[in-house]
Amino acid sequence: MKKIFVLGILLVLSAAMAAAQGAAAGKAIFASKCALCHGPDGKGNTSIGKSLKIADLHSDVVQQMSDADLKTVVTNGKNKMPPFKGKLTDAQMDQVISYIRELGK
Repeated sequence: MKKIFVLGILLVLSAAMAAAQGAAAGKAIFASKCALCHGPDGKGNTSIGKSLKIADLHSDVVQQMSDADLKTVVTNGKNKMPPFKGKLTDAQMDQVISYIRELGK
């Protein structure tokens, strides 16, 4: 019984560490690929962001989107946002989405 409990704790800690690492990698990708328009804080308070009326990534509207929906937007683009298909790997897109989730906390 104790072994199962310890294994469960280790799995939870491993998942938490993986999510944190994904968000950290996502922050670096976000800074290089997304911050020009979305701003370094994801609020869209840049001249480009304001002119395009970019949504605040902290907002409930964005945070309530599913990961699959966010990935579709990153992959295919939306409105004036360019697609990142072929520019980012699936893993990199997942890392950016992890970072976007961190912005909502």
